[in-house]
Amino acid sequence: MRALERILAEDGSESPFAAFDLPGTPGTDEFWEAATPASAPSGDGGWVTLFLWRGSPIVIDFESWSDPVALLRWRDTDCWYAEVRMPARLRVTYRFLADDGSSYADPLNPLRAGGDRSIVATPDLPPQPYWPAVGADDVLPLPRTRIRWASERLGGKRTVRVHPVGGGGPVVLLLDGDDWLYLHPAMTAFDAAFEAGEMPPATLVFLPTKDRSAEFGCRPELWEAVRDELLPLVADSGVPADLHRLVVAGQSLGGLSALYAATEFPELVSRVACQSGSFWWTPEASDLPDPLGGPRGGAIAARLRERPAPSGLRIAFDLGEHETRMLPHCELVEALTEQAGATVRISRSPSGHDRAGWREALLRDVAWALA
Repeated sequence: MRALERILAEDGSESPFAAFDLPGTPGTDEFWEAATPASAPSGDGGWVTLFLWRGSPIVIDFESWSDPVALLRWRDTDCWYAEVRMPARLRVTYRFLADDGSSYADPLNPLRAGGDRSIVATPDLPPQPYWPAVGADDVLPLPRTRIRWASERLGGKRTVRVHPVGGGGPVVLLLDGDDWLYLHPAMTAFDAAFEAGEMPPATLVFLPTKDRSAEFGCRPELWEAVRDELLPLVADSGVPADLHRLVVAGQSLGGLSALYAATEFPELVSRVACQSGSFWWTPEASDLPDPLGGPRGGAIAARLRERPAPSGLRIAFDLGEHETRMLPHCELVEALTEQAGATVRISRSPSGHDRAGWREALLRDVAWALA
């Protein structure tokens, strides 16, 4: 029998979900009015989290942390459920996948990431400050200033949005900018952090990406284009911006690219906020059966041995506590950067390879880089 059914048999509770403090009989209005993802201690230091769905068969798809989990139907009701074991200190993005390939946010969870994803955290984590809960019908605010960038070096056209925080200041270049516009409300979060005194004035530049693998590898074209094409457009946008102080914030391959820029273009990039940098990357890695199984620290570690990071670099490294295979790559790059004399901050977030964890580190590390 499943664990929930054992609870019913052993303590006689009216609801099989009593261990999660859900009232009423599954499938009734009383039950659904109170239903939400809920966690209970697992007995081994971790948690069991209950996910619920009303209607038809569905699968939970977690972002980078776990294999998909199919929900089970409770008897002859419209209640589908899954008990998912989670380690201590985990914040994770997830979505529901139907048989026809459709994806949905969790309608019982008010914390969303875009239109079809939700975020859940184990009870041993506090809420993330400054990041608002985004409901199903909410439309995220967007910066008023738009730059139409037709790049000769990168090819194609893209829309870059610019937002002054606290009246504007040093430029903060957010790689994968569309994710921070449409999935996670970074503009609102930066403004809230500024109002709370946790963020200095800055000018956010949301840089969208067309081909992450091509643009974020260790190649100079992106950073030549930023220097020679994009930043002059920002200067002419009418938004106050200090182009002499530039912070680059990047995650995953974006974090790799940000550190590459600091080593190859130190006159342009001297402040970096790097979350879960893909320091396993080599030009051949994508063709390997196990991309993370290559040389420790990948191409960026080899480059740092030949050309140490500039001593004037100020860089914050963050990695998810549950990214165990990324850890050896990141630890080596962190050490090589610090040995070169750069000012380094190292932290670990309670997440996997997931923007649910990156977004809290983003605010904290950008503020530190600007200090």
